[in-house]
Amino acid sequence: MAKIVVVEDDRVLAETLAENLTQEGHKVTTVADGETAYQKIVAKPPDLIILDVMLPRLDGLSLCRMIRREPTTSHIPIIMLTARSSEVDKIVGLESGADDYVVKPFGLGELLARIRAIMRRAPTRPATQDELVAGDLRLDLTGRHAYLNDVELKLSQKEYDLLAELMRNRNAVLSRDLLLSKVWGYDYFGDRRTVDVHIRWLRKKIEQDPSNPTRIVTVRGIGYRFEG
Repeated sequence: MAKIVVVEDDRVLAETLAENLTQEGHKVTTVADGETAYQKIVAKPPDLIILDVMLPRLDGLSLCRMIRREPTTSHIPIIMLTARSSEVDKIVGLESGADDYVVKPFGLGELLARIRAIMRRAPTRPATQDELVAGDLRLDLTGRHAYLNDVELKLSQKEYDLLAELMRNRNAVLSRDLLLSKVWGYDYFGDRRTVDVHIRWLRKKIEQDPSNPTRIVTVRGIGYRFEG
């Protein structure tokens, strides 16, 4: 039995999902708006979140990013529901942190199958994560402190968030647009070079030789990869 939160403002759809998931043996909570959902999810983290994109008070994309930034909820699988089917919308949803993306209208059998598939994979993901460690570099995710050789680093909020995002996705190439979305937020309209500037500042603080970085590596034409 899994604890599932369904965040959906369409009452009929929410009740239908809850009824079918309950019949499958799950414990289901339904929430109709993003802000209330965030409070409930952080207070009592579930095993799975089914999240509509278009929600009152706080939209699903923003809620997804907020859930991913919380150390106690960042591991929770998220299936995103949306009426928008373009490739761009799907990419934005997945890059916001969703594990799967289902376009309305959808078959209930298909959604249940996707839920089962995600729940089979979920036990392999960490239940909680209090810190990120890469050699002599350590991030305390609860207290939001960074240490190099056990000496605390003086990082700005964005430097910390950027480093945490890179370390969470070690050895994966993250594009500048993805990092802007994850760290600065999807609605950020600033220059993409903001990422490059913050990477340069980070390198000065964590690299032995910032001009020849070995931790945060540039992938030309795409973005950055953490190899520490």
